[in-house]
Amino acid sequence: MRFTKLRLTGFKSFVDPTDLLIKDGLTGVVGPNGCGKSNLLEALRWVMGENRPTAMRGGGMEDVIFAGAATRPARNFAEVALVLDNEDRLAPAGFNDSDQLEIIRRITRDVGSAYKVNTKDVRARDVQMLFADASTGWRVWTMCWSNWRSNFRALSGKRGRRRGIGRLARNCGRRKACCFTAAGARPMRRGPWRKRRYAIG
Repeated sequence: MRFTKLRLTGFKSFVDPTDLLIKDGLTGVVGPNGCGKSNLLEALRWVMGENRPTAMRGGGMEDVIFAGAATRPARNFAEVALVLDNEDRLAPAGFNDSDQLEIIRRITRDVGSAYKVNTKDVRARDVQMLFADASTGWRVWTMCWSNWRSNFRALSGKRGRRRGIGRLARNCGRRKACCFTAAGARPMRRGPWRKRRYAIG
């Protein structure tokens, strides 16, 4: 599967419908500070299942909705759509009946988020597993954002962080994501230093 288009509507500074075409090869976005480059990457992570408001640089998930400006009223919803090329039929079985996949996430004030894949309502976990099966998603170490240096510092840091990056590189993150989205962190026994440990798979 290959990303072909990212469409934003009412997401942060993108109040009007905006399409980012992702062509073959390298696609770059260049602009001055504050023009919305980071918002594009956050929109990509958000539509793939990111559920932490802090990762969106907000206090709550509804902060991704355009809050209004001096000349523009606030929006009541935000929507991001990601279009994937599936001509090779590499998508999971439940989504593999079309040459193109369109994953849509929409959040409405006081209602919450909803996901669709090709106009079919799905769960957040279904979208997360779709990308995990394709060795990608919002948790992968190759997704570099504004504090991207922390990913590379982890390689020389504690062994546990290095192990986590290795698991993602080997596509072992699917089981971890499944555990956290399905049942949350599961407490294990206490370690020798009386610190609570958690099972992630």
